[in-house]
Amino acid sequence: MGTDFRWSRVIALLTSLGMLAAACGGGSDSASSDSGSDGGGDTAAEGEAEDAGSDAGSIDTDEAEDAVAEAASSEAGSDAAGSTATNIEELEAEWAATRQTQIDMLTAGMESGEYGIGDDNILRGPGGFEIDLNNCPSDWVDTEGIAETIKVGHPGPQSGNLAAYGNMGIGWETYFDYVNETGGIGGLPLELIRKDDQYVATVTIELVDELLQSEKPFAFHTLGSPSTLAVYDTLNQQCVPQMLVATGHPAWGDPVVHPWTTGSQLGYLTESILWGAWIKENMADQLPVKVAGLVMDNDFGLAYEQGMERYAEENPDVISEFISVRFDPAAPTVTNEMTTIAAAQPDVALGMMAGNPCLLMVEEAGRNGLKDSGAVLFISSTCKDPNSFMIPAGEAADGWRIVGGGQKVNTDPQYADDAYVQFANGLLTDAELDINIGLYFTGFFYAWPFVESFRVANELPGGLTRTNVMLAIRSLDVNHPQLIEGVTFAMNGNEDSYFVEGSDFSVYDAEAETWIQEGGIVDLNGSSPNCTWTDTGCA
Repeated sequence: MGTDFRWSRVIALLTSLGMLAAACGGGSDSASSDSGSDGGGDTAAEGEAEDAGSDAGSIDTDEAEDAVAEAASSEAGSDAAGSTATNIEELEAEWAATRQTQIDMLTAGMESGEYGIGDDNILRGPGGFEIDLNNCPSDWVDTEGIAETIKVGHPGPQSGNLAAYGNMGIGWETYFDYVNETGGIGGLPLELIRKDDQYVATVTIELVDELLQSEKPFAFHTLGSPSTLAVYDTLNQQCVPQMLVATGHPAWGDPVVHPWTTGSQLGYLTESILWGAWIKENMADQLPVKVAGLVMDNDFGLAYEQGMERYAEENPDVISEFISVRFDPAAPTVTNEMTTIAAAQPDVALGMMAGNPCLLMVEEAGRNGLKDSGAVLFISSTCKDPNSFMIPAGEAADGWRIVGGGQKVNTDPQYADDAYVQFANGLLTDAELDINIGLYFTGFFYAWPFVESFRVANELPGGLTRTNVMLAIRSLDVNHPQLIEGVTFAMNGNEDSYFVEGSDFSVYDAEAETWIQEGGIVDLNGSSPNCTWTDTGCA
């Protein structure tokens, strides 16, 4: 990269630090730190998203309420049938058939001139998707990062308070090892270049800069809302795919301004709307209710907060008052904040956090009387792993609820006979990794569609290129083996820029040490408007 790139990195870093300073001085008492579960206090674009009135980035409230009501009247397991495979060979055959359907569709479009790179140097794909390649750097190469290996850059925490999230990268590598042992992508092995960003956004900026200058990865995968926000402008300016990022922030639904970046999981704004819809459906005799949220004070938690503020504002007949209690992501406890919530005597308490604070909230609710008060308790979808967040809390975890995002848990007894779970657990065991560390399996959730999109791209005219990968990822429509049957994993260009818009509603059974699904699946595939993220939320 040349001088223009170096100056753009300087400007990005100065802008990042300026926003950070503004965020830290803007009335929040949370300190900058290398901590936080879906992002530490040190963020490049804190963006507190005070405008709760925007409809962008999350599902329509009325549509969500209708879907929740329909799911409540259904039985768990009554949704559309998924895979019938009993082993990895049968799974691979199913995946190959799905890929071929997509390959045929994209190839036909490319051969007709509807899709692909036109004479005007604009990439076009399904659903009105476009990327103007004339805006890419002059030295940009469509196949950069492919030589003896296919390089994927992965900055993420390997040290600091959130080092446990580094286990996701280890899970990625384990799946990549399997793919490489079975032929790679067109004979080339995948190489995951893991770098320790300590979950600090400014460190992520430095590492991405370093990787772009040295290793020149073909694509990137980033983890956490602040870290991803810190570098998504740069990666889009450099025309480098930033795919299936490990965060549910609504900003990733922006195929026009940030076409090279895609999300992967249930959005936090959507999850908040689903909480509200559940309250309306299941607490009709108590409405309107008082709701309190324990909010991680960073981009991650504030996205949840924005969604619930919007729902409360639009539905005063459902929520009479929403109390937001923020906590510093670096804090070792949430005792004071949970004491404040318990004293408010809410009818519903919501956990808007990830990582160890999930466990801390559950434990504190058991100690301070909130659990015994009769309040309905919901925890974030990011807290679904029982081994990490529920089992250690013992009986205090019993009865907690979750909008689970549809993801399976590899140690959950109800998936003991699931062919994909057995396969993944076998790979982890063969690699001498503990299957009870759920974040290894979580890494597979992101690695699997990454590989599928590469496999599709490799079979398109021109083979594996960055532009072909974007055509593949922006039109991927698959039965993700790590999702509960009935939860769709699909994207369609500019028309549908969010992969997951469905979820289970589940309640935790401490004795059985598992989440028990209640009712059917809520699936609102294609319902979320796009989101161009600003300092006041989605535009």
